[in-house]
Amino acid sequence: MAYHCNIPEKQVPREFTSKEKSDIRTLMRFVEVYCREKHVLEKSPFTFNKVDVKLIRRKDLVLCRECTKLLRYGLTMRLKCPHDPKPMCKKCATQCYKGQYRSKIREIMKFSGIYLVKRGRLDMLYHYLK
Repeated sequence: MAYHCNIPEKQVPREFTSKEKSDIRTLMRFVEVYCREKHVLEKSPFTFNKVDVKLIRRKDLVLCRECTKLLRYGLTMRLKCPHDPKPMCKKCATQCYKGQYRSKIREIMKFSGIYLVKRGRLDMLYHYLK
């Protein structure tokens, strides 16, 4: 399934709060796990002008084209979130993610969360129980 993201990328990166960094890092990790385990397509380093990946995580993020588009959309939605404090997306009344993006990100969160918990990341279990 192809995802189209018509959100312009040309924007200067800004400083993020520690909560934003944590949310961005988590979203990147979940999409990375999903892409690595589910997609064998050609992959390339993830880039996004709104987020300097090297400032958020220590290593490069390599994704297929589909996951790259979805992650760009997800990061844009996170950075545009009007709520402070930001609730978990599944509990939010606003529902920023539209149509196919919402169903795909839910699939990714479910798969990657279970995958990480099974491999000893108990902090992900805490995230689910919140």
